[in-house]
Amino acid sequence: MSEIKQEWIDIAIDALDKAYVPYSKFPVGACLVTASGKTYQGLNIENASFGLTNCAERTAFFKAVSEKEMDFTHLVVAGHTPEPISPCGACRQVMAEFCDPEMPVTLVGDNGVAKTMTVRELLPYAFSEKDL
Repeated sequence: MSEIKQEWIDIAIDALDKAYVPYSKFPVGACLVTASGKTYQGLNIENASFGLTNCAERTAFFKAVSEKEMDFTHLVVAGHTPEPISPCGACRQVMAEFCDPEMPVTLVGDNGVAKTMTVRELLPYAFSEKDL
């Protein structure tokens, strides 16, 4: 597992203040790290038509993939939660699509409470191209 860097946590936490969350008031931030060391900040973006809302994790992935970045080494997700924040199912499936199952994901809550686990631990029986 790669070692978590404070810089990545700071990028994810910084995104909390940038999130567009007028309905839920529940900001989420993310920092996706590539093999080359590049970082992509993600934040959740809500919409009055709730189904069109996009999570922080997926925002980071879609930004990276749109720039042809496909080799990821770490993801940090931050939220204002007492325990480390838990990614939704859609975000876990996107992680499974683009990441090695053993890639570390660090989940951060308020006061620096953090937990690191792998993509496989977050979604043990992921749907993949093998299932098509």
